[in-house]
Amino acid sequence: MTPNQATFREFLLSERANEGLDKDLIFLLEDIATSCRIISHQIRGGAFAGRLGATQSTNVQGETQKQLDVIANDVFVRHCSNCKRVAALVSEEVDEVYWLKDKPEAGDYLVYFDPLDGSSNLDVNLSVGSIFSISQLPTAIDATDDRSVLRAGAEQISAGYSVYGPSTALVVTTGNGVNGFTHQQGTGEFRLTFPDMTIPEATGEFAINASRYTLWEPPIRRYFDECIQGKKGPRGKTFNMRWTASMVAEVHRILTRGGVFMYPKDAGNADMGGKLRLMYEANPMALVVEQAGGAASTGQERILDVQPTSHHQRVSVILGSKEEVEVLDQYHAQA
Repeated sequence: MTPNQATFREFLLSERANEGLDKDLIFLLEDIATSCRIISHQIRGGAFAGRLGATQSTNVQGETQKQLDVIANDVFVRHCSNCKRVAALVSEEVDEVYWLKDKPEAGDYLVYFDPLDGSSNLDVNLSVGSIFSISQLPTAIDATDDRSVLRAGAEQISAGYSVYGPSTALVVTTGNGVNGFTHQQGTGEFRLTFPDMTIPEATGEFAINASRYTLWEPPIRRYFDECIQGKKGPRGKTFNMRWTASMVAEVHRILTRGGVFMYPKDAGNADMGGKLRLMYEANPMALVVEQAGGAASTGQERILDVQPTSHHQRVSVILGSKEEVEVLDQYHAQA
């Protein structure tokens, strides 16, 4: 069987044979893949069902929820609850931790997810996605204490995302590199189409929301100014800038051709710690990027080393090709 013929299940079983993946983790990852397939279908039919608009509610972040945000969250909760080893679910869309067990045991799974990232792009038919992360409880706990889900990103055993674009992609790491799958219409299968994804160390492309220029801290502004000066500037080369307002789309592009993505802390979000959430956005993407040979930083420290203080904590995010992340870290150190 050649790599691009393997189904997601076949791939996971081969990883179990080679790397010793737990069978319950395989079941859980399959449930996550099913969730992504269902959400993709809901998005593609959203205009016909009148589901692209906003609801009358906001999520815990104070953001207006799209109808599909709610639907996607319900899909993740329903399917991830199937696994008997899942102790708790942590969602961007819900304030509280959703505990599935009264007395979680050592080795039980904690699942974190952003069920529909970039949902502001739905109305204009641009790519959106889902992000997930899986950690484990190191010891049994006697009560469902929300502090138990505050695990550093370095403790993740698996992470990934799905992109709902021209095709539906599923990108996953179990700590042994990064592999990309594409949903095959008509069969319901995700098939391995992008094995061993790697990020080039050098790049000439960056992604940032330039409308926040006046809010940026000096290191980010310095980096941006030097990049747009091109070959005549201090960097001595031409850079392209991209911005789609969908983290999954930005990261997927970086995984396929290199680049650096930035959503830094700035004067407009500093009181919150940044814009993107640590547990179900920054951590999973940082693990995927590092496993693909890239780097992920807050500008001050490695994202995976950040010790969380809240399950909805926000952080500054800089990730992608190693050389550019190192430049940005150096500029922060010099500031």
